Amino acid sequence: MKIASEHIDMIVAIGKRYGATRLILFGGVVARSENTRDVDLACDGIQGWKLYEFAARLEEELHNPVDVVPLSPPSRFTKYIEKKGKALI
Repeated sequence: MKIASEHIDMIVAIGKRYGATRLILFGGVVARSENTRDVDLACDGIQGWKLYEFAARLEEELHNPVDVVPLSPPSRFTKYIEKKGKALI
């Protein structure tokens, strides 16, 4: 699945409205896998239930499933995301 630049701009704008200080796109969208059906994002700055509201809002706008994971606390998984993902903010 390829993601259009206008969708990237929209993800960043919505993320900033929810308080995101970092957004990293990762997974199949970054690898441009044809089998990808969702958008994977990692973020900092969005706390608690706002994280779920952010994901739901993106799903409404993109018309695709969205998985959002927090970057804090750091873990092996978040370090992998930081290394392999595409930083949007």
